[in-house]
Amino acid sequence: MRCRVAADDNLRKDAERVGAMFSSRYIVSCVRETAVTGTNYVAKGAVLLSLALGPLLGACAGRPAQGVLIPTPAVAGTSLVPIYAVTNRQRSTTDSGEMFSGERSNEISYATIAVSIPPDGARRVGEVQWPTTLPGNPQTDFMTVSADYIDKQRFAASVTAAAKQSSGGKVLVFVHGFNNRFDDAVYRLAQIVHDSKVPVVPVLFTWPSRGEVRLRAYTYDRESANYSRDALESLLNTLEGCSSVTEVTLLAHSMGNWIALEALRSRSIRNAAAGTRRDKLRNAMLVAPDVDVDVFRTQLQRMGNARPQISLFISQDDDALALSKMIWGDVPRIGDINPNQEPYRTELERDRITVYDLTKLAAPGDDAHDRAFENAPSVVAMIRNRMAQGQALSERHTTDNPLAQLVPQ
Repeated sequence: MRCRVAADDNLRKDAERVGAMFSSRYIVSCVRETAVTGTNYVAKGAVLLSLALGPLLGACAGRPAQGVLIPTPAVAGTSLVPIYAVTNRQRSTTDSGEMFSGERSNEISYATIAVSIPPDGARRVGEVQWPTTLPGNPQTDFMTVSADYIDKQRFAASVTAAAKQSSGGKVLVFVHGFNNRFDDAVYRLAQIVHDSKVPVVPVLFTWPSRGEVRLRAYTYDRESANYSRDALESLLNTLEGCSSVTEVTLLAHSMGNWIALEALRSRSIRNAAAGTRRDKLRNAMLVAPDVDVDVFRTQLQRMGNARPQISLFISQDDDALALSKMIWGDVPRIGDINPNQEPYRTELERDRITVYDLTKLAAPGDDAHDRAFENAPSVVAMIRNRMAQGQALSERHTTDNPLAQLVPQ
């Protein structure tokens, strides 16, 4: 009985912390009500976290319940963004517009999708405009122009051709975070590439996220992230073999950073063992990383010098990471640290990690967890300003900033 009382008391304290953090009396009152009724305290914890997860950890408001990857003809005045997708999800058997489900597959699959984006004057830059009804209106909504399953050989040939023709050989690999369906990830990468105006070949690595806002979906996604690190490393190896690809940049968001860092760790160990000095993977951009700071330290230490240049995009007001910190034992997440405080300042300088603090871009009602994507033009401007100020040269690079080759001049 004493343990039960202690657990309930701890849960009430957590409820009050979440309520204070997110100004949500509803969360606190729900937990207190279940405590009175004698509900099992584990179930009450699930209520607390599920209520909090909804508005914070990657929820995709406005997306249709069914998949949107059903091709419709392109129209004049819109922009087309080709996406080359790689995934270890299972193919969908229930929704033709989904292509791939949130279930795990033992095989790696490939696809190409062309996304139509409405004119900038008809949309808010930084957001994905989901159709309210399918197929949608190309003048106001993101839409799918083509969606095809392909094999690995065609994927490599397509990326090689695109790199040769349009981007100077530069490829951007995007790894999404928690609560992303396949079509979520496709449209988000299309939005990032379009709004940032960065000349790259966009490659999506999408892992088996359930695309749901529930506690059990959060834990499933976390295990799926662990499941997916070898698949991401396999993709990076494939791009290494594409003859026209000269440089690869890895962009990861939220929980996707765990996959990215684990793949980088494994890749660095293999490259060091093989004596590999040249590597097309030059930069890794970690956006709002939902990664324990202590784990991040050990991953960097294990990578040693055989790693790409790392850039860290943080927001000190990221409520999603504040909640994640509470879930994972109150250990800070690397995505919401204060980079000017010790020991972080010394460690970041020692490891030559470039930090972009996006807290200053805060605006009323914005989502700090997605700020880098919703303010893509401002973030690109921050990178330009940092380049203009001049940075210490890395031992492995010849540019003033690791992102210099990605940012249009």
